[in-house]
Amino acid sequence: MNKHKLTMNEFIEIVNKKLDEYLIIQYPEDLFKSMRYTVLLPGKRLRPVMCLETCQMLGGDFQDAIPTACAIEMLHAQTLIHDDLPCMDNDDFRRGQPTNHKKFGESTAVLAGDALLTFAPQIILKFSQNLTPETQLKILNEYVQYAGAYGVIAGQVVDIESEGGKIQSNKEETLKYIHIHKTSDLFKLSIRTGAIIAGADTEKLSILTNFAEKLGLAFQIADDILDETATFETLGKTPGKDKNAGKLTYVSLHGIDNAKCKLTCLFNECYDILKQYEIESQVFTDIIEGIKQRVKI
Repeated sequence: MNKHKLTMNEFIEIVNKKLDEYLIIQYPEDLFKSMRYTVLLPGKRLRPVMCLETCQMLGGDFQDAIPTACAIEMLHAQTLIHDDLPCMDNDDFRRGQPTNHKKFGESTAVLAGDALLTFAPQIILKFSQNLTPETQLKILNEYVQYAGAYGVIAGQVVDIESEGGKIQSNKEETLKYIHIHKTSDLFKLSIRTGAIIAGADTEKLSILTNFAEKLGLAFQIADDILDETATFETLGKTPGKDKNAGKLTYVSLHGIDNAKCKLTCLFNECYDILKQYEIESQVFTDIIEGIKQRVKI
């Protein structure tokens, strides 16, 4: 008898429940309320779902990956809190609700982001009792690699540097750098940690890292397209901000039609990887098809 494989919605329900359990309001209350606010905003939970699904599809026990998956969602929330600050993207809304600094003030928002960055690995250490110390160390190494100066933060810095058309040369290479580090790195973190928990070998890890990078690039190109084509109601944040800030995006460099073409190619490459290595995942299919539906390709 085949073991029941959890669906995307089932994974989302588990993640939401555990995030609520992990983020208990305590003193100082405003800090924890601020942390909970952005983490628990309704969302697709793509990154934790990818972590759990990768573990599941490789034959691991997804339960062992829940603390890591939730930690990654906390890290993602941290990037959103800081991205939205007036000194960064200066956004008033996120997922249809006021941004963290609009709700709690700039100083608390900054500190809540800092707290989540360090709280997340504590969750991994405290609740991953079924993982060996060696595996826990591998997971933490992945976390600090992709969360820090070699990962998401690097991507955000170059993204800010690109505003106002400041990048005049090597635009293609700069854009890829931004997309890989600002977006693909969290996809890599999610998929790689799920694979590590499932006991994947080096070859499988390399294959899945390539898949994660392509899926992350596709997701960011879709985001670039939606920034120019979607409404506030469907986007949950102010549309057109990238264009107004003169940011370097795939659409600003190549136009919407070429962006959609590139997006289709990346999704085909993702499917090719899954097919070539006989990796079956309804969850990843649902993620890809969901993005395609949003962008209308």
